[in-house]
Amino acid sequence: MNLLAVFDNKVLIAVLIGWLVAQALKIPTEYLRSRRWMWAMFFAAGGMPSSHTALLVSGTLAVGLYHGFDNPLFGIAVAITMIVAHDASGVRRQAGMHAERINLLFEELLKGHFWDEKELKQVIGHTPLEVIGGILLGLLVGFVQWLVWP
Repeated sequence: MNLLAVFDNKVLIAVLIGWLVAQALKIPTEYLRSRRWMWAMFFAAGGMPSSHTALLVSGTLAVGLYHGFDNPLFGIAVAITMIVAHDASGVRRQAGMHAERINLLFEELLKGHFWDEKELKQVIGHTPLEVIGGILLGLLVGFVQWLVWP
């Protein structure tokens, strides 16, 4: 098996580029929001744009462009993309909101006491705007790659 053949997998390359660009864009978008450079945003979940959505949309579009929109794999990719985009702004967002409320509750109940437990992770989901940003980025990455590497 030729390991270098993995670089000929155009769908995989689109997926990786979509994820990398989305993660890199989180740094300047977080700066615009908070006026602080937070380099750790490259590795963070949450933030603008949704890298989960960008990854799957770019891969789904690449499947359609390279293998045909009538290919059954495109249909499966669309279904998985829809589930992940919905989950990113729905279930994960709600889990983040619950974590925020629980952390506030702990803070109120334990005021003045040392608490050595780690706080629940609060930013694990996306706003609908962040998911839309991921969709647009994914479409852009998939289409530009197809134009450059037909």
